[in-house]
Amino acid sequence: VQLVESGGAVVQPGGSLTLSCAASGFPFINYYMIWARQPPGKGVEWVSTIASRGKPTYTAPSVKGRFTISRDNGKKFVYLQMNNLKPEDTALYFCARQAAGSSVSEVKFDYRGQGTQVTVSS
Repeated sequence: VQLVESGGAVVQPGGSLTLSCAASGFPFINYYMIWARQPPGKGVEWVSTIASRGKPTYTAPSVKGRFTISRDNGKKFVYLQMNNLKPEDTALYFCARQAAGSSVSEVKFDYRGQGTQVTVSS
């Protein structure tokens, strides 16, 4: 299993970014996928989850209305579109594979990528 994120950058408040996660080594279409983040000096925070076929999606209240998760099962990619970024969104963002048999509310994953850094600063 391999998950490789890209797209992180330094962006000004109010800006936008799209993160990408390339998946390989497993039947991508069979798994729910997760985006999570780890702010500097803090623990991991769940951001969003997408079902195996693309719907439904689930999003944390702190980013709801600003972040959108999506996936392309043909290309084996999962994306996170982030709009109206705020300084508190600064974090290492990573994608993860939801652990088989777990529920969305458990936010349990068995594989994760190394992450991509997003810094929101003026």
